[in-house]
Amino acid sequence: MRLLAGVMALLCTGAAQAQETGQLVRFITCPIYRDTDFGRKSGCWLADDLASGVRYDVTQSPYKPDWGHEVLVEGRVSDESPDLCGSPVLNPVRTSILEGECPRHMLPAEGYPGRKYELPPRNIAPLSVARPVPPGPYGQRTFNFYFEFDRDFLVYQYDDYLIDQAVTWIRAAKPKKLVVTGYAATTPEEVSGRMIAESPEIARTRAEAVSITFKRLFPTIDVETHWTLDAQVTDEPDADGIPGQSQRRVEMEALF
Repeated sequence: MRLLAGVMALLCTGAAQAQETGQLVRFITCPIYRDTDFGRKSGCWLADDLASGVRYDVTQSPYKPDWGHEVLVEGRVSDESPDLCGSPVLNPVRTSILEGECPRHMLPAEGYPGRKYELPPRNIAPLSVARPVPPGPYGQRTFNFYFEFDRDFLVYQYDDYLIDQAVTWIRAAKPKKLVVTGYAATTPEEVSGRMIAESPEIARTRAEAVSITFKRLFPTIDVETHWTLDAQVTDEPDADGIPGQSQRRVEMEALF
């Protein structure tokens, strides 16, 4: 079994090397879990791109797959070693859960150690920890919050971090108004031989989720809510250079 795993790893690595580091890949597949034991949360999430024949390590997505459902994988080929999970790495990467059902597929460790658990780069400090006051002068500013494909919930250890950054700045800057706009990627695109698009309603529910959050946190600030369809790609850094992620967003503009 270990020999077979090694052969598969070599095949996958060779296929990935044919791609350039940083190349964007996007596909729909069923997730695979590798049951490693390198401490808590060390198991690997893998995903097969059936079109290229490459099995990728998608463990570093802030959205964890649902074992029984398809995922939309969006990521960039990394130059990280495949030795931890046995597959070429996508980083940055997103794995949005879709409605399609999947059989559960789990692999044993097969000698791969997995990833030792570490806090993600975006992680929110406990509320008891004082936040540094952002330096002024303060002026109009836009904040962005991001979502899984066709979903409107705020993602743990991703959106809550971005919200915390915005809250800290607002407390210092004291804007008079917040304009919240939800976006949805409603233009159909072909991925893995099928057409996918977000539902039009998701733009509104995303905007409302963010608006409610900031109305509760800042009841004296006027919060205005809008939404729009056919979201365009942006280059905001917290979308990590993944075009689809940048479309699935809420923008919040602070006005004085």
